[in-house]
Amino acid sequence: MSGADAAALWLTVRLALVVTAILLALGTPLGWWLARTRSRARPFVEAVVALPLVLPPTVLGFYLLIGLGPASPIGGAWLELTGGTLTFSFTGLVLASVLYSLPFAVQPLQAAFEAVPEPLLEAAQSLRASPLDAFWSIAVPLSARGFLIAAVLSFAHTIGEFGVVLMVGGNIAGETRVVSIAIYEAVETLSYGDAHALSLILLSFSFAVLLCVALFRRRPARAV
Repeated sequence: MSGADAAALWLTVRLALVVTAILLALGTPLGWWLARTRSRARPFVEAVVALPLVLPPTVLGFYLLIGLGPASPIGGAWLELTGGTLTFSFTGLVLASVLYSLPFAVQPLQAAFEAVPEPLLEAAQSLRASPLDAFWSIAVPLSARGFLIAAVLSFAHTIGEFGVVLMVGGNIAGETRVVSIAIYEAVETLSYGDAHALSLILLSFSFAVLLCVALFRRRPARAV
């Protein structure tokens, strides 16, 4: 493996770690709200969250490229604030990856929160526990499996991204060149040995992730 490929691998792992942390922070309150709310807006929000599952990555990447570009309000404000662009940058990759992997964090968390027994939350309220206390002391421990699955799937999905990161980040070595783009570039230049090595790494990692998730789901849930 060349130094450039090793750099792409490290950049991919760093991107996945940052995105996973952000998704857990955003997905936890959103998943809790979707699991508990009776708002008529819930189906609309669920559809928006799940949209990346069915939308072609290039479509999402195209609109993100326009929405984060220097001519857009968001991209223009970022340019004035930092002197750099959101597009074709690591920060832009993070934003694009968060949106693209959002359902892989929110949906497992929502399902885990929906499985929390309502009588336990009501009992906590009867003991004068605040909603926040009940959430941290009851809902979170009972939803530990959902948090783990959300983190693993978010990390794995970010590792394998291609269309969105290519549209938003391009192929800048050390900045936006992730493993999936390195594989594509290796195939274009007929460097099949490099493409095979990187593909084997992603294949092995993906299989290991799916196997761990499947085995973990078979384990009985622990009570609080």
